[in-house]
Amino acid sequence: MNMIVAYDIADPRRLAKIARLMLDYGQRVQKSIFELSVTLPIFQQMKVHVEEIIEYEEDGVKYFPLCEKCAGTVEIIGQGRFVDPDAEFCIL
Repeated sequence: MNMIVAYDIADPRRLAKIARLMLDYGQRVQKSIFELSVTLPIFQQMKVHVEEIIEYEEDGVKYFPLCEKCAGTVEIIGQGRFVDPDAEFCIL
């Protein structure tokens, strides 16, 4: 499943934790916006970790699911770049 995750975290420490967590699951496209291509079980696992970090009264996280058709029509203007979720990665 393709997903956009956007967040607004009030505390700098929680913000850093969420950013590190998101890097484990997707690609940063802006400071607080990530693109993810994950399975439903992985997404649910990530949400549990997010919920353990955030403070509900101060922070916000939004998940925007993208269907395959929508993900293929993303337009990039300026400095953004396309991240191919099917590309091969080398983990060191």
